[in-house]
Amino acid sequence: MTTTTEDEQQHEEYDSKRHAGLYGAQRVKAMSAVLLALLLSVLDYAIANVALPLIAVDLHASSSRAIWVVNAYQLANLSCLLPLASLGARVGFGRLSQFGIFLFLIASVACALSQNLLELTLARALQGVGGACIMSVNIALVRFIYPHNELGRGIALNGLFVGIGVALGPTLGSLILSVATWPWIFWINLPLALAALALAHAALPQTPRSDIPTDVVGSLLTVASFALTGVGLDGLMHADFVSGAAVTAAGVLCWAMLLHYQRERLEPIVPVDLLARRPFLLACLVGFLGFVASNLYIVAMPFTLATAFHRGAGTIGLLIAPWAVGVATMSFVVSRLADRFPASVLSSIGLFITASGFCLLWFLPTDAGNWDIAWRTLFAGCGFGLFQPPNNRAIMVTAPPGREGGASGMLSVARLAGQTTGALLVAALFTIFPHPAFICLGAAMTVALTGSILSLGRKYLAA
Repeated sequence: MTTTTEDEQQHEEYDSKRHAGLYGAQRVKAMSAVLLALLLSVLDYAIANVALPLIAVDLHASSSRAIWVVNAYQLANLSCLLPLASLGARVGFGRLSQFGIFLFLIASVACALSQNLLELTLARALQGVGGACIMSVNIALVRFIYPHNELGRGIALNGLFVGIGVALGPTLGSLILSVATWPWIFWINLPLALAALALAHAALPQTPRSDIPTDVVGSLLTVASFALTGVGLDGLMHADFVSGAAVTAAGVLCWAMLLHYQRERLEPIVPVDLLARRPFLLACLVGFLGFVASNLYIVAMPFTLATAFHRGAGTIGLLIAPWAVGVATMSFVVSRLADRFPASVLSSIGLFITASGFCLLWFLPTDAGNWDIAWRTLFAGCGFGLFQPPNNRAIMVTAPPGREGGASGMLSVARLAGQTTGALLVAALFTIFPHPAFICLGAAMTVALTGSILSLGRKYLAA
């Protein structure tokens, strides 16, 4: 028996035939294809971080330049999510996911064969586009695989595999680098990508397609808006004020042009029609704040452990791992709750627990033991795992039938934009303060608490 309130139920829009879902073996095979493609995308992003020092040495690049191996992937991914989500609604979500897996495979080969940093950065950008093809339609496919009254389970399972990918990435990367050179972190993608491609071709469902023509101009403006704004803000956060301000201004101009151009579009690339719906907008804002908080923690915590707690590189990885374990475990537990309880309850509690975990870490003395750090990290991760699935479900069910692609794209944009903003804030705090380790934890706690309060009030704000 559901405990979702009538006020929240009226905001859920679905078509009983369109969203009837799959059952039995069909559902298992289709969801396996979605999760394998998702794991491919998340795992490779996490693995690449571990290899950055070796890549910098081998390709004779500075550490600051080598970071673009990660930035190129994330920026290309973020810039292309919304245009590709729109394209997926036209060509079919399953077909776009298959193309993304194929592109990811080709880009992985290019990464492994790269002879200099420029080649590797460009190949990683191409890999980011492939990842965007997968991520932009990932939740949209789940919307068609699970019936409406079980959608929370599918989204929670999706979150579980994200957590598994994040947890496995650094460990698998370290194992590969202990016996092989850094190109093997990309060669390892080939068997996984081939298996994902075969399963996706055989099992992904045929989804309804929009007959509205592709908006090429809107797509190009969207990519330029995200890319220029991201590069410009990165420059500003690293105190490169002249070029950073100029590129950011160009990005803002592109945004103004894009929003003006899209006002009269029936299905705009940037889904302003969906964002005009308060329940959808609030869910996206809560998701954004959650991921800002998580990346303020994830990016800064290795430095905090090294400089404040004086832990070595091997120990740092083990002390951060409980976060991913907590996220993955709670995502599995909440799968049976997300369809019964409203996001205004579950997600609010989840972000409050996350903020409490950050607060407990913030007040730790610098001579604290490993267990004291680990259980607090696990506690914060469990809160984040409780927050994600209900909020993601709220984003999808408040979008009307026919706009699943735009909703799925915005869900991924909220996540990536939050992660990017969190990383930029860490860079800014490290630039401003000489000893910012605990300041980042305090900022993460504040943002998570703000997200919890916003989530708790969504029922009243959406009225």
